[in-house]
Amino acid sequence: MSDEASMNDIQEPIASAPPEIREIIERVLQAEKDKLYMKIPRNINDDILKIIKEAIQ
Repeated sequence: MSDEASMNDIQEPIASAPPEIREIIERVLQAEKDKLYMKIPRNINDDILKIIKEAIQ
């Protein structure tokens, strides 16, 4: 399996998701990236919960 095919398999659920779900996924990924610099990331679960609650309302 080539790297490109593997990447397409990974991206497929995001690409085929409805716009609302794609926005949640992108916001969660960004929240996780924002925590990468921390030695001990904290409150990521709270951030994810907040993102989901905002999307539902």
